Amino acid sequence: MVRYIGVMSGTSLDGLDIALIDQTDRTLLLDTYYLPMPESLRSELLALCATGPDELARAATVEQSWVRLAASGIQCLLERNQLTPQDIRAIGSHGQTVRHEPARGFTIQIGNPALLAELTGIAVVGDFRRRDVAAGGQGAPLVPAFHESLFDDHTSLRAVLNVGGFSNLSLIEPGKAVHGFDCGPGNVLMDAWICLQTGEKYDREGRWAASGTVQQVLLDTLFADTFFATQGPKSTGRELFNLGWLQSHLARLPIFRPEDVQATLLELTARSIVDALKAAQTGTNDLLVCGGGAHNLQLMQRLAALLPSTRVCSTSEFGVDPDWVEAMAFAWLAHCCLEGIPTNRPSVTGAKGLRILGAIYPA
Repeated sequence: MVRYIGVMSGTSLDGLDIALIDQTDRTLLLDTYYLPMPESLRSELLALCATGPDELARAATVEQSWVRLAASGIQCLLERNQLTPQDIRAIGSHGQTVRHEPARGFTIQIGNPALLAELTGIAVVGDFRRRDVAAGGQGAPLVPAFHESLFDDHTSLRAVLNVGGFSNLSLIEPGKAVHGFDCGPGNVLMDAWICLQTGEKYDREGRWAASGTVQQVLLDTLFADTFFATQGPKSTGRELFNLGWLQSHLARLPIFRPEDVQATLLELTARSIVDALKAAQTGTNDLLVCGGGAHNLQLMQRLAALLPSTRVCSTSEFGVDPDWVEAMAFAWLAHCCLEGIPTNRPSVTGAKGLRILGAIYPA
């Protein structure tokens, strides 16, 4: 058995997903561990997503807290499975994205892989995105190659949709290189709006959105952003889609009921996904959804309604828990790095060619 651990902390900043996999023949999920993000750490990480004073020192301090949290979760996972550090070949650590601006030639994920290796006694592979950016790519999304390895049946036209803070598509067609790109906001705007209005961290099952009515004038205004008009390769982040972006549009429009704004934001997420899918891959047989958005029943219903000829379902129906796909992906990326296997896809990121991703920090 060849075991790896994947650590993923996404743009939603709700917590750390830690996945234990076996990569002997194919990727097999063995166990998982979830650590909620402490509110103080979440606030500090969010603050780093925008310019501010003393950023370098703040980032260096905050990432140590992030790493210690990750190391504690890894230790709990090992103890529960009666494993030692020597039983794990490597940890694949995504780190925490605080800036993503490939147009300016950089993407930043803090997470101090050296400290994580020191605290766990396990080799760590980190810094997956910057090599692709160095090769002229977007550095994101990186999961399409993994999605292809899991879900390509070589006969069906499939799309894998990850809905975290942002949404991204992986397009799988027999005989073609996997394609993919970021579609736009996933949960990021809905989470920010419900937190501002009610204090809740997210809209459970999309119930609040379901109580509202889509406001077409607001939807049209939001869709006017040039991001939605561009074709892939493309990626995005909090630098573009954030609460301030939403509020700047709301300030120029009539006052809407808060629940109507939430309904409109959900519609923005659903329609941006569907429009992108229809433009990039016609005749999609299956849309497999993973990430937190897979639990938003209202979003899943809207996707199904907008795609009547496509089977819309959770990746769980294909044997993979939707909550753990991304953490599994970074465990797999660590395996590929150690084996010298390129895992970026120029058809996805726009890089000049295939590249081996990740930097290795020995135990």
